[in-house]
Amino acid sequence: MDRIASFEEQRKQGNQAVLELQHLGIKRFYNLDTNTYRDGALPGKVKELLGLVASLVLRCNDCVDYHLIQCAKAGWRKEELVDALHVALVVGGSIVIPHLRHAALTLKALEQRGELES
Repeated sequence: MDRIASFEEQRKQGNQAVLELQHLGIKRFYNLDTNTYRDGALPGKVKELLGLVASLVLRCNDCVDYHLIQCAKAGWRKEELVDALHVALVVGGSIVIPHLRHAALTLKALEQRGELES
C-alpha cells in the first residue's frame, strides 16, 4: 500500500471509530467541517487551499495530507500548491519546515500516482 492509500485507509478507520462513539457534539463538528469546504462566497477549491495553508502553519501532518489530496482532486496544479506552501512557510516560520518536508513527500506521492498535474 502506498503512502496516500495508507493515509486514506487509516483516516477512514479512525473516522469510523470516532463516529461510533455516538456523541452529538462530535457529529455536529464533523458536519460543520464537511460543510465548511463546500462552495459558498468562496469556491470549495479555494477553501481547500486555505485549509492546506492553515494546516501547515498549525503543523498538522494529517491535515496537510488530507488537504493536499483534496487540492489535487480539486484541480490545483503542483506549481500552485508549492506557492501556497511558500505562503505557509513565511507565515509560520522555520518551525513549519518539518511539515513542509512532509508535504513535499506527499506531493511526490500524488505525482507518482498520477493524481497531481504539474
